Amino acid sequence: MHRFFLPKPYAEEMVISGMDAHHIIDVLRMQPGDTVQVAADDGIRFVGRITGLGRNTVTVQAVEILHDSHEPTVRLALLQGLAKGEKMDWIVQKAVEIGVSDIYPVAMAHSVVRLESGRAEKKIERWQKIAESAAKQSKRDVVPRVHSVLPLDKALEEAACELAVLAYESEDRTGLKAVLQAHEGARSVAVVIGPEGGIATEEADLAKAHGAVAASLGPRILRTETAGLVACVAILYETDNLDL
Repeated sequence: MHRFFLPKPYAEEMVISGMDAHHIIDVLRMQPGDTVQVAADDGIRFVGRITGLGRNTVTVQAVEILHDSHEPTVRLALLQGLAKGEKMDWIVQKAVEIGVSDIYPVAMAHSVVRLESGRAEKKIERWQKIAESAAKQSKRDVVPRVHSVLPLDKALEEAACELAVLAYESEDRTGLKAVLQAHEGARSVAVVIGPEGGIATEEADLAKAHGAVAASLGPRILRTETAGLVACVAILYETDNLDL
């Protein structure tokens, strides 16, 4: 069943408009009596029966409140060093699918990409749309937020997680599992991933000064678009959020 997100609190009757209404009417060709899932912005999710179709609106009536949660019990923030090309699109999409709550694009010393303010805003809009689409496809209960591009220290401060993990290729003593086991009570975790050129020494020192713990992701060097997903999946597994 298709899921749609509405930026308004739950009501027994709600109206879907804009591109979602267009998708329901013109792409899915749904009719009155058909059902969809709706996630309101106050966290209530329900099955709604379509009761009316307008020119660009779809009216739905709640018929069943959904109580099962599709969200992890740990809040996971991905602090991703800006990657080039379409890699960031892919990273955002997959991060949302696996359960990441917040995505922070981070301007880092070795980032090939340099985004000026106007271009950065357009990129954030694009990534947020990708996040919404991925949230619908993966039946998330919320649409994860893609934050503004920030330097590393500001991103760590804004994420404000109980545990921050620095995925650092120069760390050869402590693995991610050991870090998680040493902080097993943490209910929010930030993961710092470097861009294609890796994390500069001064950035690693800065992250540690802000409380981040350096961890290895294993004996193989992973690409930037792979490292964040590997780390996040490992965290979800270690915190019993994958049910595998």
